[in-house]
Amino acid sequence: MTKYHPDTRLLNEYSSGTLALAQSVCVSLHLNYCEQCRRAHQQLQQLGSVLFEELAPQQVDDSLLRTVMGRLDDEPEPLSYSSTAVEDDDCPPLIQRLMKGDYRNLEWKKLSSQVRVSRLRTGDAVNEVALYHINAGASIPKHTHNGTELTLVLEGAFSDEEGRYEAGDFLMRDASQQHTPTATQERDCICIGVLDAPIKFTDWKYRMVNPFLKLQAS
Repeated sequence: MTKYHPDTRLLNEYSSGTLALAQSVCVSLHLNYCEQCRRAHQQLQQLGSVLFEELAPQQVDDSLLRTVMGRLDDEPEPLSYSSTAVEDDDCPPLIQRLMKGDYRNLEWKKLSSQVRVSRLRTGDAVNEVALYHINAGASIPKHTHNGTELTLVLEGAFSDEEGRYEAGDFLMRDASQQHTPTATQERDCICIGVLDAPIKFTDWKYRMVNPFLKLQAS
């Protein structure tokens, strides 16, 4: 059972379709695990439909109508979540779609001897989306953020200074916070992370790396 969820603002923006694509990936994945947030999302969509129906009709000129109709064929397949909860060790369909296979098919790069990262292409030109594989008991060095970081646990679990997070748990961190994500001793942890700016290491051993950290959006 998930304990950590997107806040009301994120759910509102996701339900209305105004949330950035990469961040929507993270929220959509959380909905695979969380019945409470699925219900909230459905209620927000229903409310939006009611409000939309109450709007007064507006005249649209022919050129705008042609533009909108022309874009329909170019729209990407919408983000979706399963109608049933994800079982332990299942990989949500959306992640399978982004990976075009499974974890073994990805190109992993070492951040350290015990932490690997694989960046995913989502079509979002502003936000970076990546999978992080943390060996059991290992840590990502203590860091803060130059922007916002969304994280969702896919397999295993990790803890930081504020709690323990298991599959389906959703976290949001910003420049006011710093943490040291550490995988539990029982098994490796795989998370998906979304960044709108590079992280900033605060541990003195890694600070020299900060000027070289760049966002890799797709």
